[in-house]
Amino acid sequence: FHFNTIYQFRWNDKVNEQAEESIKVMSFNVRLFDLYNWSKNKETRKAIFDFIKKEKPDIIAFQEFYADDDNEFINVDSLKQILQFPYNDYEFTLTLRKKHHWGIATYSKHKIIGSGHVNFRVKSNNVCIYSDMLINKDTVRVYNMHLQSIHLLKEDYKFIDALGKDSVEVDEYQGSRKIAGRLKRAFIKRAEQVDSVAKSIKNSPYPVIVCGDFNDTPASYTYQTMTTNLTDAFVEAGKGWGKTYIGIFPSYRIDYILHSSKFEAFEYVTHQEKLSDHYAISSKLKTIKN
Repeated sequence: FHFNTIYQFRWNDKVNEQAEESIKVMSFNVRLFDLYNWSKNKETRKAIFDFIKKEKPDIIAFQEFYADDDNEFINVDSLKQILQFPYNDYEFTLTLRKKHHWGIATYSKHKIIGSGHVNFRVKSNNVCIYSDMLINKDTVRVYNMHLQSIHLLKEDYKFIDALGKDSVEVDEYQGSRKIAGRLKRAFIKRAEQVDSVAKSIKNSPYPVIVCGDFNDTPASYTYQTMTTNLTDAFVEAGKGWGKTYIGIFPSYRIDYILHSSKFEAFEYVTHQEKLSDHYAISSKLKTIKN
């Protein structure tokens, strides 16, 4: 029953619809702009900037955002200058030596007139912020979140890779037990986090757009809770497979753009550029007139 949230058959493409006062929203887990050179390509940060410049979103929500104050990753100001985003909102969950920052960030071409964050019961590297923006004379609250991940270790990946290989002996009981424990802890933490976010959205005085890396699939409690009163832009306007995670366990859709009934999605794209372990996603939204 969740197939349409994973794959969309769409015979009548809505991409060519003309929509006045539409906005293009993008969500992208950039994996710290390849700070640690996972991709073995030192040009990744520039490639990400070039990609965003080409796509021209009006609003972009970054997860796993990194910036420093005096090195080649001066991203806070660079994004405003190079990509011409005049407004931004961010929250750092970790700062080292007063100049290296890890967190989450939202950039916008629309004026941000207010901001805040959702309090999670337990402090962690996970975070949710919201930014109130003036869009087409209306105020819209844009949420950007990064929810609890599973945090599998190298030994877990090795265990999974070894399963089914006759030439390798593995302790299936111990390996499975460790992974099950990590899954359980992540599920519980995500459930607490998403309950807090859902409560904030319910109390929002403005229509909302929600972006983020949920670290969970459409069959999850997280997704079901978030889409109780919100529309999934992929289900509304997407086409084909919706997978967004391209790490060691590919084919999962864990990144989302959701919106309230004030909007309608008439385009949704999962971008195929491999610049992170996540694909960027974007959607064009138009305002529904009352």
